[in-house]
Amino acid sequence: MNISAKITGINYKPFLQSSLSQVQLNDFDINSAPTSCLIIDGQKSFAISKWVSPKRTRSYPYERVYNTLGHGNKSITVIPIVKDEGFAGDRDFIQWDTISLMSLLNVFVIFGYYSQAEKHRSRANKITGQKFDNEYVLNKIAEIDNYHSSALHWNIGEIKRLSMIMDRVKESYARIAKKLKIKLHGAGGLESFQKQLSENATTFFKDSSRTRSQQARSRELQTRQPKEALATASKASITIVNYLGGEYFLTVDETKIENNILRLIESKHTNRSRLPSRNDIKDGLLKMMLFSNLTEFIADSSPVNHVPVLQLTSALLKGSVDSRSTENEIAKFNRRNKLNPLQQELIRSVFAGSKENRFEVILKFGKTKK
Repeated sequence: MNISAKITGINYKPFLQSSLSQVQLNDFDINSAPTSCLIIDGQKSFAISKWVSPKRTRSYPYERVYNTLGHGNKSITVIPIVKDEGFAGDRDFIQWDTISLMSLLNVFVIFGYYSQAEKHRSRANKITGQKFDNEYVLNKIAEIDNYHSSALHWNIGEIKRLSMIMDRVKESYARIAKKLKIKLHGAGGLESFQKQLSENATTFFKDSSRTRSQQARSRELQTRQPKEALATASKASITIVNYLGGEYFLTVDETKIENNILRLIESKHTNRSRLPSRNDIKDGLLKMMLFSNLTEFIADSSPVNHVPVLQLTSALLKGSVDSRSTENEIAKFNRRNKLNPLQQELIRSVFAGSKENRFEVILKFGKTKK
């Protein structure tokens, strides 16, 4: 099934956010700071998160961003423009889709780069322990403090400067390779990426990333992750267009049509506990933020009504309950599964958030398919 929709903005009240540690700006170091925290500068504060890779599928970056939404005067996220783990490891580049999503969420992006690294203890030509240039990040925070337009306009402006940041990336990785006496991926890939950025900073980069995103989506449609526990194999592609014409190429874990309503189901599964982790759930909630704000929804060329669904499954659960269930039904489900007070509170919070933000949550038994 091919799905397309439009999105003009995000209207969402965050639930289930973690409390943020507070760090004074004078003491702030992006490398030692928590993955999400609140920077305090006198009467002002900035909620900041950091990514360990430009690749979205690593280390729950969406969950980290989710924790910062609605906190501080501005929300900021630091994303490495490139991460090269050495010739024996991976090399990932930032994608347009990531920047577009952050812009829709009104999150200011700092395109960071790594200035320090360590040689991997057991694998030749691989590095670890990479650290951002903290002074550069601090300078960018100061610029954002004095910036008086939207995150969208800031991010577009930074995109136009990505080529200059790539000069720092190349110089930094060349210095790391020489110091550690290791081989990194060839400079040709970095130079090609930089050339694309400089030729047309916004359009060319966007189109190039779209191609990679489409290819990644096509691969994902052919596979099913081991952690998914789905009732059907009905993965679908979805193209979301924002008001600037920027596109996201995503997949939906599962689709169902019930009473002429298409249900877009994002699934999170666990085999080891009765509930998926809070990180997994918040990662799914960021998808719900998108899906619950879609308009002009079209499936296989036909307009259709839709309902976003976050499906939480566990191999240890008995029965099912959902955000439409009565208090008595939820209490019975909790007793049957011997859920502790913290687990019950987690369910209450997720259900309350779904009702506030126009999506559904299903909690039920599930197991991965071989």
